[in-house]
Amino acid sequence: MTSYQNTKVLIVEDDVIIAEYIADLLQDEQFSNLKIVHDKNSALHEMASFLPDIILMDINLSGFNDGIELSKSKNTNATVIFITGQSDFALMNEALKTNPDAYLTKPIKKVDVLASISLAIQKKQKQSFQFKDGYDIVNLEYDAIKYIMAEGNYSNIYTTSKKYTIRQSLSTIFKQLSSDIFKQTHRSYVVNKSKVLRITASSVFVNDVEIPLSRTYIKGFK
Repeated sequence: MTSYQNTKVLIVEDDVIIAEYIADLLQDEQFSNLKIVHDKNSALHEMASFLPDIILMDINLSGFNDGIELSKSKNTNATVIFITGQSDFALMNEALKTNPDAYLTKPIKKVDVLASISLAIQKKQKQSFQFKDGYDIVNLEYDAIKYIMAEGNYSNIYTTSKKYTIRQSLSTIFKQLSSDIFKQTHRSYVVNKSKVLRITASSVFVNDVEIPLSRTYIKGFK
């Protein structure tokens, strides 16, 4: 399996032995950015502060099906892989409504965990933009990006939660993005087409932000 040292993995599992087993097998595969929690409140805290890329989520925490509700409160960029020891198809269907990336059943098998995580990471890499922010590596899922604005030798990336300023030209960034999802509206702007709420002859609106739309690029919005 490929080494993914930068991937942040949160293990939410109330069975300490199972949680440690998963952590050990991931560490054997060079995953070093791991955290383990055993209850709902700790999971909520880590989702907000640790901002995991992947969450291995036990559906049944302390006898309650808290995992399903927890998954709805995950940080935007996180991928959820559910874990359960139950064979309740109604519960499984309820969990699947939250669009998890995978569904693992107990007893946990090493090959299943590694395969699920590997596939989730590969999927994220195809649907995300990676860049350096200081000393950190940031993986932004396409859905989190609203628009990008050029500013000299820098570009401002506006997301659903914050703004990043990076030393890359707009044209360089645009080449790394999916042309099906991102469209240039102006020499200084690229927008996520799914975030556009309104289009006029000379502008597009992303939420309440008006972004210029020049004649050169208007065909991309028809």
